[in-house]
Amino acid sequence: MEHLILVEPKPAFSEQIAAYRQEFLDEGGSMDGTGSLRSMADPAEWLAQVEALKREETTPVNWVPSTQLLGIRMSDGRIVGMIQIRHRFNEFLEKFGGNIGYSVRPSERRRGYASEMLRQCLPRCRALGLTRVLITCLRENEGSRRTILSNGGVYESTVFEPREEEHLERYWIDLSEKKTAML
Repeated sequence: MEHLILVEPKPAFSEQIAAYRQEFLDEGGSMDGTGSLRSMADPAEWLAQVEALKREETTPVNWVPSTQLLGIRMSDGRIVGMIQIRHRFNEFLEKFGGNIGYSVRPSERRRGYASEMLRQCLPRCRALGLTRVLITCLRENEGSRRTILSNGGVYESTVFEPREEEHLERYWIDLSEKKTAML
């Protein structure tokens, strides 16, 4: 895997954000960890929402504050993935969505980017005051399961999400200094 950094979305990435979105639309996959990107064709609209979600006072009712990050490959500056940290739970996130969602663009999968994004994201979670994080994945998503396990995830249970009719596995990652020092 090539070196990767996490950065906050900026207008300078607008073209790449649009291309990232389009690649998922073309492939038909889910854009986990991207907030409302699927429904927003204009990157400026999405960037404005990302900015609003950073603070409790500008977060819409029934949503939670979040930190959105882009996984940027250093060699060419390409967005290879996105990851979102939800600062707290609402009812849906507590049961089905978790604290962290992520995706890797279809053309960049199976290169370790998701594991590296999650690894780099965990200290940010700790800085937000989280002592452990919940991450969920579809029961049949072996790649996501491996990503979570490689970052210290401990399986808790599998739940059925009725709206999408999906089975989701729930994993917790302990963010205590002692646990994360071993990762």
